[in-house]
Amino acid sequence: MNNFKNLRGTVDLLPDQLIKWQNVEKIIIQQLFRSSVKEIRTPILEMTELFMRGIGEGTDVVSKEMYTFLDRGERSCTLRPEGTASVARALIQHGISTRPSQKLWYMGPMFRYERPQAGRQRQFHQLGVEFVGYESVSSDIEIITLAWDILQKLGIKELNLEINTLGDHIDRSNFQKAFLNWLEVNKNSLDLDSQRRIDKNPLRILDTKNVQTKKILKGAPRLFDFLSEKSLERYLIIKEKLKILKIPFIENFNLVRGLDYYTHTAFEITSGTLGSQATVCGGGRYDSLMSQMGGAETPAIGFAIGLERLIILCGSELEETRETDIYIVNKGRHAEILAMELSRKLRNFDLIAELDLSGASFSKQFKKANKLKSKSIVVIGDDEAVKNEFVIRLFNNDNSENKEETISIEDNINLEKWIKSNLILDKNL
Repeated sequence: MNNFKNLRGTVDLLPDQLIKWQNVEKIIIQQLFRSSVKEIRTPILEMTELFMRGIGEGTDVVSKEMYTFLDRGERSCTLRPEGTASVARALIQHGISTRPSQKLWYMGPMFRYERPQAGRQRQFHQLGVEFVGYESVSSDIEIITLAWDILQKLGIKELNLEINTLGDHIDRSNFQKAFLNWLEVNKNSLDLDSQRRIDKNPLRILDTKNVQTKKILKGAPRLFDFLSEKSLERYLIIKEKLKILKIPFIENFNLVRGLDYYTHTAFEITSGTLGSQATVCGGGRYDSLMSQMGGAETPAIGFAIGLERLIILCGSELEETRETDIYIVNKGRHAEILAMELSRKLRNFDLIAELDLSGASFSKQFKKANKLKSKSIVVIGDDEAVKNEFVIRLFNNDNSENKEETISIEDNINLEKWIKSNLILDKNL
């Protein structure tokens, strides 16, 4: 017999683990709904050229980490390593990239071939938010605030916001010339990975994790010193508004993000509880991506949050699940049909109704109901089935009167009355 296992860098999420995932996702989606952000879903599989053009051939993602293969039609296909390029492609393809401004979100699996570690897998899950068609400074503030509020709503501790500005393409071009000159002089002092980036993606050197290279970079030109007055003013307004909103931040002039399409605002949110892999959320403005991919010039800004790291950071309270409202104990051929009919009816009251399918003895079914901590129990045996009725009562409740009642399967009025009185006192049915 073959002993099949999941591939390295992929993880099975089992039912007990998914309780926390679902609770986290529910809170996120609720916050996005309240902010009028709408969902978009794009394919997991895209043309390789989309990411080469959208992300940049010189990036580590494209050059080292993508899962790329030829399909039967000899087309180069790639499992998506991130979501922004796919969203941009969808908006351009369907002719909606130039429509009035849109706030969009997506959530799902992404794929990058990198060394697996805690909170980082080769198949990972990502939440992405994109504000497309928004140019104002206010949109930068709103999307940073949205990311910050989502993380706070999830109870993430020790949050830190780092911000920077990359200026426009002219600012970056002027800086890059000076930076390349400096790199040529100091090349031999850099780590090997940074040396390789000089010809491909020199700005990424600023984001190095190598301690020695970090020290050397302190003497390098700063992109901030090459900002135009317009770019500088935009950045100053962002800092002022963040202070007004009481969102603490620090400036990190080496924060450039890993993708080529970013301009102006770049930001990351980290958590001090994650150790070296501290980044929870990263984002920035990408005003030229749409035109770079063949669409009209369209301003946009977005962020992404890795869900694996988020799950690590969220507290155990999000592992809690709603207990069973009603457990239906039944025995006998006619009782089984009646129990199935009743379970469908109970679920229409937004109740969690567990139907016992075991055919075991009543005592074993009662034990199962007790194990599930069911709030109430329905009993249907042969006697009840003949009369077309059932007994419903609060489970393990011996202190109150009128907590048990025999109700006809057709008597919706008394069933609803019992449910309202005993199970969902705070709900309007």
